[in-house]
Amino acid sequence: MDFSVLSVKDNEWQQIISKSIIYDFHHTSCYHSLETNSEDKALLFVGTQEGNTIALPLLIRKIPQTDWYDATSAYGYCGPVASKSFDEFSPEFIRQFQAELLTYLKKENIISAFSRLHPLMETMPFFNDFGQVLDLNKTIAIDLTLPLEEQRKDYRKSNKSEINQLKKKKGYSVREIHPEELKVFVEIYHQTMDRVEAKAYYYFDEDYFKKLLDNPCFNSRLLVAVKDGEIAAGAVFTLTDKIMQYHLAGTRDAYIRDTPMKLILDEARLLGNELGLEYLHLGGGVGGSDEDSLYRFKSGFSKNNFQFQVWNLIVDQAKYDQLVAQNNVDVTKAAGFFPLYRA
Repeated sequence: MDFSVLSVKDNEWQQIISKSIIYDFHHTSCYHSLETNSEDKALLFVGTQEGNTIALPLLIRKIPQTDWYDATSAYGYCGPVASKSFDEFSPEFIRQFQAELLTYLKKENIISAFSRLHPLMETMPFFNDFGQVLDLNKTIAIDLTLPLEEQRKDYRKSNKSEINQLKKKKGYSVREIHPEELKVFVEIYHQTMDRVEAKAYYYFDEDYFKKLLDNPCFNSRLLVAVKDGEIAAGAVFTLTDKIMQYHLAGTRDAYIRDTPMKLILDEARLLGNELGLEYLHLGGGVGGSDEDSLYRFKSGFSKNNFQFQVWNLIVDQAKYDQLVAQNNVDVTKAAGFFPLYRA
């Protein structure tokens, strides 16, 4: 097996991802460029044999106050991709990839690795006897391969009537944003982050959104709900291969009670159908909850739920334990957090 490590500057990264049997924008080099800062490094680990490929993207971070590092995934749904189904690869090929990856991580003083896995991708054969895969919450997706009316039958009854009211009685319409309006959307998005008391990380600036909407790796659409000439809400949808992803969204405070996002999602579904995509993935709740208001909102559009999982790998147990002890981590309180030394 040929094993290689690519950076976001390597054109091969995108070529490998685009030839995968299924992938999402989270796997692309453009998205990883957006997700790295001056201190982090995005890498794609690639194993190839007889024209078959497995690839795993990871971000390498410095562990504060040490000469060591750890690996994590970009924000969103990552994990490995491959040129064919993982269950079609021989166990020997997968074991060899795992061994090569482990050798690299040890050589580079990378103490642990963590990745959020993509709920729409079956990757479990890759993780056989390789770290720990944990089930977290569920995510929701609309099956765009069904006839339009079948999709709509899956809507919660109240959703159907509210969407009709938004259009016919309340005067909302949905369209793509005009380039000069991006600043307005960013203000609405930040207002939403204020309202939900989001962490600083989620306050993406206008330049970030420009790159998200215009890059060579994947397409994106920013749909907005408009009432009386004013943008009430908006959402970025990424379009990659078979998957449409509901990514970043915001609603102006004054329009919260009307929930115009319901109309945006309904129109996005129609767009996904038109473009021949297979899924509109809505994601899950806040912080891994299947009970919060965000999850309930999303589950009003589909009964299709998928298991969201994460992968944890301790590369060097002795150094891992040393870091946990040095950082005085309360292991009981931090149970479930990985890596523990960052709790």
